Amino acid sequence: MSILGTSNLDVFGLNLGGNTFGWTTDEATSHGVLDAFVEAGGNFVDSADSYSVWVEGNSGGESETIIGSWLAKGERERLVVATKVAQHPEFPGLSAGNVAAAADASLTRLGTDYIDLYYAHQYDPNTPIAESAAAFDALVRGGKIRHIGLSNFPAERIDEWFTVARAEGFAAPVALQPKYNLVAREDFETELAEVSARHHLAVLPYFSLASGFLTGKYRSAADHEGKARGGMAAGYLNDHGLRVVDALVSVAEELNVEAATVALAWLRSRDNVVAPIASASSVEQLPALMASASLELSNEQLQILNAVSEPVKVS
Repeated sequence: MSILGTSNLDVFGLNLGGNTFGWTTDEATSHGVLDAFVEAGGNFVDSADSYSVWVEGNSGGESETIIGSWLAKGERERLVVATKVAQHPEFPGLSAGNVAAAADASLTRLGTDYIDLYYAHQYDPNTPIAESAAAFDALVRGGKIRHIGLSNFPAERIDEWFTVARAEGFAAPVALQPKYNLVAREDFETELAEVSARHHLAVLPYFSLASGFLTGKYRSAADHEGKARGGMAAGYLNDHGLRVVDALVSVAEELNVEAATVALAWLRSRDNVVAPIASASSVEQLPALMASASLELSNEQLQILNAVSEPVKVS
Protein backbone atom coordinates (compact mmCIF):
# COMPACT_ATOMS: atom_id res chain seq x y z
CA MET A 1 0.00 0.00 0.00
CA SER A 2 1.20 3.52 -0.82
CA ILE A 3 -0.06 7.02 -0.15
CA LEU A 4 -1.37 8.66 -3.31
CA GLY A 5 0.67 11.82 -3.84
CA THR A 6 -0.22 14.53 -1.33
CA SER A 7 -3.61 12.93 -0.56
CA ASN A 8 -4.62 10.77 2.39
CA LEU A 9 -5.57 7.86 0.14
CA ASP A 10 -3.73 4.61 0.90
CA VAL A 11 -3.83 2.47 -2.24
CA PHE A 12 -2.69 -0.94 -3.45
CA GLY A 13 0.12 -0.98 -6.00
CA LEU A 14 -2.17 -1.99 -8.86
CA ASN A 15 -5.04 0.22 -10.01
CA LEU A 16 -7.72 -2.07 -11.48
CA GLY A 17 -8.97 -0.68 -14.78
CA GLY A 18 -12.74 -0.57 -15.11
CA ASN A 19 -12.73 0.08 -18.85
CA THR A 20 -13.59 -3.55 -19.59
CA PHE A 21 -16.73 -3.47 -17.42
CA GLY A 22 -19.67 -3.33 -19.78
CA TRP A 23 -17.36 -3.97 -22.75
CA THR A 24 -15.48 -7.27 -22.69
CA THR A 25 -16.99 -8.28 -19.34
CA ASP A 26 -20.65 -8.38 -18.41
CA GLU A 27 -21.93 -7.39 -14.99
CA ALA A 28 -21.63 -10.83 -13.39
CA THR A 29 -18.07 -11.34 -14.63
CA SER A 30 -17.12 -7.80 -13.61
CA HIS A 31 -18.45 -8.45 -10.10
CA GLY A 32 -16.38 -11.63 -9.97
CA VAL A 33 -13.26 -9.70 -10.95
CA LEU A 34 -13.94 -7.06 -8.30
CA ASP A 35 -14.59 -9.74 -5.66
CA ALA A 36 -11.31 -11.48 -6.46
CA PHE A 37 -9.41 -8.21 -6.63
CA VAL A 38 -10.51 -7.10 -3.16
CA GLU A 39 -10.05 -10.56 -1.67
CA ALA A 40 -6.45 -10.53 -2.93
CA GLY A 41 -5.76 -7.21 -1.23
CA GLY A 42 -6.67 -4.71 -3.96
CA ASN A 43 -8.61 -1.55 -3.12
CA PHE A 44 -8.30 0.86 -6.07
CA VAL A 45 -10.48 0.89 -9.21
CA ASP A 46 -10.35 3.29 -12.16
CA SER A 47 -13.29 4.25 -14.36
CA ALA A 48 -14.67 7.16 -16.41
CA ASP A 49 -18.12 8.43 -17.28
CA SER A 50 -17.40 7.69 -20.95
CA TYR A 51 -16.65 3.97 -20.44
CA SER A 52 -17.70 2.23 -22.65
CA VAL A 53 -19.40 4.52 -25.15
CA TRP A 54 -17.38 3.01 -28.03
CA VAL A 55 -19.32 -0.27 -27.79
CA GLU A 56 -22.32 -0.56 -30.08
CA GLY A 57 -25.49 -0.12 -28.03
CA ASN A 58 -23.74 1.62 -25.14
CA SER A 59 -24.23 5.29 -24.29
CA GLY A 60 -21.48 5.81 -21.68
CA GLY A 61 -21.49 5.20 -17.95
CA GLU A 62 -21.78 1.41 -18.21
CA SER A 63 -18.58 0.86 -16.23
CA GLU A 64 -19.67 3.17 -13.42
CA THR A 65 -23.08 1.50 -13.27
CA ILE A 66 -21.49 -1.94 -12.88
CA ILE A 67 -19.11 -0.68 -10.20
CA GLY A 68 -22.08 0.94 -8.48
CA SER A 69 -24.05 -2.31 -8.42
CA TRP A 70 -21.03 -4.00 -6.81
CA LEU A 71 -20.66 -1.23 -4.24
CA ALA A 72 -24.35 -1.61 -3.41
CA LYS A 73 -23.54 -4.99 -1.87
CA GLY A 74 -22.10 -3.05 1.08
CA GLU A 75 -18.53 -2.78 -0.19
CA ARG A 76 -18.15 1.02 -0.50
CA GLU A 77 -15.60 1.44 2.27
CA ARG A 78 -13.38 -1.27 0.81
CA LEU A 79 -12.76 0.52 -2.47
CA VAL A 80 -11.00 3.70 -3.54
CA VAL A 81 -13.00 4.79 -6.59
CA ALA A 82 -11.59 6.96 -9.37
CA THR A 83 -13.60 8.25 -12.31
CA LYS A 84 -13.41 11.05 -14.87
CA VAL A 85 -15.23 13.84 -16.68
CA ALA A 86 -14.85 15.42 -20.15
CA GLN A 87 -15.53 12.66 -22.67
CA HIS A 88 -19.11 11.52 -22.07
CA PRO A 89 -21.29 12.45 -25.09
CA GLU A 90 -23.76 14.25 -22.82
CA PHE A 91 -21.06 15.90 -20.70
CA PRO A 92 -18.18 16.95 -22.97
CA GLY A 93 -15.45 19.28 -21.78
CA LEU A 94 -14.53 20.94 -18.50
CA SER A 95 -16.81 23.97 -18.21
CA ALA A 96 -18.04 24.63 -14.68
CA GLY A 97 -21.62 23.65 -15.38
CA ASN A 98 -20.61 20.50 -17.19
CA VAL A 99 -18.23 19.36 -14.44
CA ALA A 100 -20.94 19.81 -11.81
CA ALA A 101 -23.59 17.99 -13.85
CA ALA A 102 -21.27 15.16 -14.87
CA ALA A 103 -20.17 14.60 -11.27
CA ASP A 104 -23.78 14.27 -10.15
CA ALA A 105 -24.46 11.80 -12.96
CA SER A 106 -21.41 9.73 -11.99
CA LEU A 107 -22.42 9.75 -8.33
CA THR A 108 -25.86 8.46 -9.29
CA ARG A 109 -24.46 5.66 -11.45
CA LEU A 110 -21.95 4.69 -8.76
CA GLY A 111 -24.64 4.80 -6.08
CA THR A 112 -22.41 6.72 -3.69
CA ASP A 113 -22.30 10.23 -2.25
CA TYR A 114 -18.58 10.80 -2.87
CA ILE A 115 -15.86 9.98 -5.40
CA ASP A 116 -12.40 9.39 -3.99
CA LEU A 117 -10.44 10.64 -7.02
CA TYR A 118 -12.09 12.67 -9.78
CA TYR A 119 -10.13 13.33 -12.96
CA ALA A 120 -10.30 15.96 -15.62
CA HIS A 121 -10.12 13.34 -18.37
CA GLN A 122 -8.47 15.57 -20.95
CA TYR A 123 -7.46 19.18 -21.43
CA ASP A 124 -10.32 21.33 -22.73
CA PRO A 125 -8.94 24.20 -24.86
CA ASN A 126 -12.37 25.83 -24.91
CA THR A 127 -12.55 26.35 -21.14
CA PRO A 128 -10.14 28.47 -19.08
CA ILE A 129 -8.14 26.45 -16.58
CA ALA A 130 -9.30 28.86 -13.86
CA GLU A 131 -12.94 27.93 -14.52
CA SER A 132 -12.25 24.20 -14.42
CA ALA A 133 -10.06 24.44 -11.31
CA ALA A 134 -12.82 26.39 -9.53
CA ALA A 135 -15.42 23.79 -10.52
CA PHE A 136 -13.35 20.91 -9.16
CA ASP A 137 -12.60 22.85 -5.99
CA ALA A 138 -16.33 23.39 -5.49
CA LEU A 139 -16.86 19.63 -5.68
CA VAL A 140 -14.18 19.07 -3.02
CA ARG A 141 -15.67 21.72 -0.75
CA GLY A 142 -19.13 20.23 -1.28
CA GLY A 143 -17.92 16.77 -0.24
CA LYS A 144 -18.79 15.20 -3.59
CA ILE A 145 -15.18 14.36 -4.40
CA ARG A 146 -12.21 13.84 -2.08
CA HIS A 147 -9.31 14.53 -4.44
CA ILE A 148 -8.57 15.82 -7.95
CA GLY A 149 -6.63 14.13 -10.75
CA LEU A 150 -5.54 15.17 -14.23
CA SER A 151 -5.30 12.95 -17.31
CA ASN A 152 -4.13 13.71 -20.85
CA PHE A 153 -2.99 17.23 -19.92
CA PRO A 154 0.09 18.89 -21.45
CA ALA A 155 2.78 19.91 -18.98
CA GLU A 156 2.18 23.64 -19.34
CA ARG A 157 -1.52 23.27 -18.54
CA ILE A 158 -0.69 21.22 -15.44
CA ASP A 159 1.56 24.04 -14.30
CA GLU A 160 -1.22 26.52 -14.99
CA TRP A 161 -3.73 24.54 -12.91
CA PHE A 162 -1.35 24.60 -9.93
CA THR A 163 -0.67 28.31 -10.40
CA VAL A 164 -4.41 29.01 -10.28
CA ALA A 165 -4.94 26.70 -7.32
CA ARG A 166 -2.24 28.42 -5.28
CA ALA A 167 -3.45 31.91 -6.18
CA GLU A 168 -7.10 31.18 -5.40
CA GLY A 169 -6.69 28.76 -2.52
CA PHE A 170 -8.28 25.92 -4.48
CA ALA A 171 -7.75 22.23 -3.81
CA ALA A 172 -4.84 21.08 -5.99
CA PRO A 173 -4.57 17.87 -8.01
CA VAL A 174 -2.87 14.90 -6.35
CA ALA A 175 -2.56 12.50 -9.28
CA LEU A 176 -1.63 12.37 -12.95
CA GLN A 177 -2.81 9.66 -15.33
CA PRO A 178 -0.61 9.57 -18.44
CA LYS A 179 -0.11 7.03 -21.19
CA TYR A 180 3.10 5.26 -20.18
CA ASN A 181 4.54 1.78 -20.68
CA LEU A 182 7.67 -0.04 -21.83
CA VAL A 183 6.97 0.63 -25.52
CA ALA A 184 5.59 4.16 -25.07
CA ARG A 185 8.04 6.06 -22.86
CA GLU A 186 8.88 9.21 -24.76
CA ASP A 187 5.88 11.47 -24.13
CA PHE A 188 5.87 10.94 -20.38
CA GLU A 189 9.61 10.97 -19.84
CA THR A 190 10.31 14.04 -21.97
CA GLU A 191 7.30 16.16 -21.03
CA LEU A 192 5.49 14.98 -17.93
CA ALA A 193 7.95 13.28 -15.58
CA GLU A 194 9.49 16.53 -14.42
CA VAL A 195 6.20 18.35 -13.94
CA SER A 196 4.70 15.44 -11.99
CA ALA A 197 7.74 15.37 -9.70
CA ARG A 198 7.66 19.15 -9.20
CA HIS A 199 4.04 19.07 -8.09
CA HIS A 200 4.35 15.81 -6.11
CA LEU A 201 1.73 14.11 -8.26
CA ALA A 202 1.18 10.39 -7.93
CA VAL A 203 1.59 8.90 -11.41
CA LEU A 204 -0.99 6.28 -12.39
CA PRO A 205 -0.16 5.16 -15.94
CA TYR A 206 -2.84 3.94 -18.32
CA PHE A 207 -2.20 1.56 -21.24
CA SER A 208 0.33 0.01 -18.83
CA LEU A 209 0.35 -3.19 -20.87
CA ALA A 210 0.06 -1.44 -24.25
CA SER A 211 -3.44 -2.85 -24.84
CA GLY A 212 -2.18 -6.36 -24.13
CA PHE A 213 0.95 -6.19 -26.27
CA LEU A 214 3.19 -6.44 -23.19
CA THR A 215 1.63 -9.71 -22.10
CA GLY A 216 3.97 -11.27 -24.68
CA LYS A 217 1.14 -13.10 -26.41
CA TYR A 218 1.08 -11.01 -29.58
CA ARG A 219 4.02 -11.56 -31.93
CA SER A 220 2.30 -11.27 -35.30
CA ALA A 221 -0.67 -9.59 -36.95
CA ALA A 222 -2.53 -12.90 -36.83
CA ASP A 223 -2.27 -12.95 -33.03
CA HIS A 224 -4.30 -9.72 -32.85
CA GLU A 225 -7.11 -10.79 -35.14
CA GLY A 226 -10.49 -10.91 -33.41
CA LYS A 227 -9.20 -9.37 -30.19
CA ALA A 228 -11.21 -6.50 -28.69
CA ARG A 229 -8.11 -4.32 -28.37
CA GLY A 230 -6.19 -5.91 -31.21
CA GLY A 231 -6.10 -2.78 -33.34
CA MET A 232 -4.49 -0.74 -30.56
CA ALA A 233 -1.97 -3.41 -29.62
CA ALA A 234 -1.04 -4.02 -33.24
CA GLY A 235 0.40 -0.51 -33.42
CA TYR A 236 3.38 -1.73 -31.36
CA LEU A 237 4.07 -4.66 -33.68
CA ASN A 238 7.40 -3.46 -35.08
CA ASP A 239 11.10 -4.19 -34.56
CA HIS A 240 11.33 -2.00 -31.47
CA GLY A 241 8.22 -3.48 -29.88
CA LEU A 242 9.27 -7.06 -30.54
CA ARG A 243 12.73 -6.46 -29.06
CA VAL A 244 11.09 -5.11 -25.92
CA VAL A 245 8.77 -8.12 -25.68
CA ASP A 246 11.65 -10.55 -26.18
CA ALA A 247 13.56 -8.97 -23.29
CA LEU A 248 10.41 -8.81 -21.17
CA VAL A 249 9.65 -12.49 -21.69
CA SER A 250 13.28 -13.40 -20.94
CA VAL A 251 13.17 -11.58 -17.59
CA ALA A 252 9.76 -13.11 -16.80
CA GLU A 253 11.06 -16.63 -17.49
CA GLU A 254 14.05 -15.97 -15.26
CA LEU A 255 11.69 -15.00 -12.44
CA ASN A 256 9.06 -17.65 -13.26
CA VAL A 257 6.32 -15.04 -13.55
CA GLU A 258 4.15 -13.69 -16.36
CA ALA A 259 5.45 -11.05 -18.77
CA ALA A 260 2.59 -8.76 -17.68
CA THR A 261 3.80 -8.99 -14.08
CA VAL A 262 7.26 -7.78 -15.10
CA ALA A 263 5.92 -4.98 -17.33
CA LEU A 264 3.84 -3.60 -14.45
CA ALA A 265 6.68 -4.05 -11.93
CA TRP A 266 8.96 -2.06 -14.26
CA LEU A 267 6.44 0.79 -14.21
CA ARG A 268 6.29 0.67 -10.42
CA SER A 269 10.07 1.11 -10.36
CA ARG A 270 9.81 4.47 -12.13
CA ASP A 271 9.90 7.69 -10.15
CA ASN A 272 6.53 8.78 -8.71
CA VAL A 273 4.61 5.84 -10.23
CA VAL A 274 2.32 4.56 -7.48
CA ALA A 275 -0.10 2.15 -9.12
CA PRO A 276 -0.16 1.28 -12.83
CA ILE A 277 -3.63 0.76 -14.28
CA ALA A 278 -4.38 -2.65 -15.76
CA SER A 279 -7.68 -4.33 -16.49
CA ALA A 280 -8.80 -7.94 -16.33
CA SER A 281 -11.55 -9.43 -18.47
CA SER A 282 -11.68 -12.51 -16.26
CA VAL A 283 -10.73 -13.62 -12.76
CA GLU A 284 -8.07 -15.85 -14.30
CA GLN A 285 -6.17 -12.79 -15.56
CA LEU A 286 -5.91 -11.20 -12.12
CA PRO A 287 -3.06 -13.16 -10.44
CA ALA A 288 -0.44 -11.95 -12.93
CA LEU A 289 -1.56 -8.36 -12.39
CA MET A 290 -1.73 -8.61 -8.60
CA ALA A 291 1.74 -10.18 -8.39
CA SER A 292 3.25 -7.03 -9.89
CA ALA A 293 2.50 -5.05 -6.73
CA SER A 294 5.07 -7.05 -4.74
CA LEU A 295 7.61 -7.94 -7.43
CA GLU A 296 10.88 -6.01 -7.13
CA LEU A 297 13.13 -6.29 -10.16
CA SER A 298 16.90 -6.45 -9.70
CA ASN A 299 19.14 -3.62 -10.90
CA GLU A 300 20.39 -5.88 -13.68
CA GLN A 301 16.86 -6.71 -14.83
CA LEU A 302 15.88 -3.04 -14.76
CA GLN A 303 18.96 -2.12 -16.79
CA ILE A 304 18.07 -4.72 -19.43
CA LEU A 305 14.52 -3.42 -19.76
CA ASN A 306 15.58 0.22 -19.66
CA ALA A 307 18.11 -0.27 -22.44
CA VAL A 308 15.92 -2.24 -24.81
CA SER A 309 12.95 0.10 -24.36
CA GLU A 310 14.90 3.35 -24.77
CA PRO A 311 12.23 5.82 -25.93
CA VAL A 312 11.34 5.97 -29.59
CA LYS A 313 8.25 7.34 -31.23
CA VAL A 314 5.73 4.62 -32.12
CA SER A 315 2.93 5.48 -34.52
